[in-house]
Amino acid sequence: MPNDSIEIKTICSDVENSQFTLTVNNEEENNSDDNINSKTRTRINNPINSTISSDSTLSSTSTSTITNNNTSNIPTSQHSDTISNNIRSRYIHNYHQLPRIKILGTGGTIASKGGSSSATAGYHVDLTIQDMLDAIPDISQICEIEYEQLCNVDSKDISESQLLSIYNGISSALQKFDGIVITHGTDTLSETAFFIESTIDSGDVPIVFVGSMRPSTSVSADGPMNLYQAICIASSWKSKGRGVLVSLNDQISAGYYITKTNANSLDSFNVRQGYLGNFVNNEIHYYYPPVKPQGVHKFKLKLNHDNKDKYNGNKLPLVCILYGHQTMDPEIIDLVKDHYDGIVIATMGAGSLPDEVNDKCVSLFNKPIVYSKRSMDGMIPIANLPKNGNNVIASGYLNPEKSRILLQLCLLSNYSLDEIKCVFNGVYGG
Repeated sequence: MPNDSIEIKTICSDVENSQFTLTVNNEEENNSDDNINSKTRTRINNPINSTISSDSTLSSTSTSTITNNNTSNIPTSQHSDTISNNIRSRYIHNYHQLPRIKILGTGGTIASKGGSSSATAGYHVDLTIQDMLDAIPDISQICEIEYEQLCNVDSKDISESQLLSIYNGISSALQKFDGIVITHGTDTLSETAFFIESTIDSGDVPIVFVGSMRPSTSVSADGPMNLYQAICIASSWKSKGRGVLVSLNDQISAGYYITKTNANSLDSFNVRQGYLGNFVNNEIHYYYPPVKPQGVHKFKLKLNHDNKDKYNGNKLPLVCILYGHQTMDPEIIDLVKDHYDGIVIATMGAGSLPDEVNDKCVSLFNKPIVYSKRSMDGMIPIANLPKNGNNVIASGYLNPEKSRILLQLCLLSNYSLDEIKCVFNGVYGG
């Protein structure tokens, strides 16, 4: 059937919920005895993953409804009972292949074993990706899987070299796969997700981080279901164009803003600024259309081929985090100022520090110092910064660990203080 014989009419401008009516011209002469119409009309619901072969020929009058289903590429057809026996009905085929998903393993609790089925602490990393895949439901009708074990460590031990390995693994998979899943320990998962969102433009390809709060040997291990859900989320067309995601405890969140707020509970992540949806009974529910986080600054990393542990020819600049508290001694600033390229302080409240500490920070002139927060929620407004402190920067909504990464990337790019403030202004700081 020539392509020019198909007329497509959009019923709804909203692509995700739209329906299309395809009118196919049939040039065969009408058979008056059979009273056959010369056009076949096909209604396709949510046709994002549906394609119609250009060489298909329809010689009968039939109406088929094809519902988008990411878990199957089997064509469906419904035949009218009144069609004459001498007219041949044919299927309208969906030739869409299963999405190809790359899984990158880094270790973490999701890959750990404990001493007993009741132990939820004191475990050790021991499982590979293949071990984890053996424990989840069948995904052969959902996607095609390839996997690579980048490292197998507790996330507290993720080094700069391993962080770069994750970056390289994701970058090389973007052009070859429809989605990427990274297994990762929850302790520093938010830091790696933030780093990846800040350095990789994933386009429409979903990048999904996943971990667990209980080891694989636990009687109520959450890892297998979390991994299964992450694979389904990465395979779904609904996840396209959303950037870095995190799948944990039936919840879908934005990796840029996700924060671990509970050291023990299964419901361990608070994402007040990035709660996107849920996974319920094999269904993916997003509350909003595809969008990426507001104000994300993308840094281009020029990899050093002679030394793959270096970015732009250098290591990431050193940035330390200090914790604000009552009776904080300003001399602690003097102890670190000569050893680090930048400083992040987890301040009290929304930017409060003792006056002596503020004076010490302002006196460092060209040393960038970011005021972040001890609190899990809230933000640091510019108005709460010390006066005349040109080198002091408000973190906005970023917590200390994410402020540290963002400041490192700014310093790596040789940004001036004004340019650093502009970057932090994207998260309502600066």
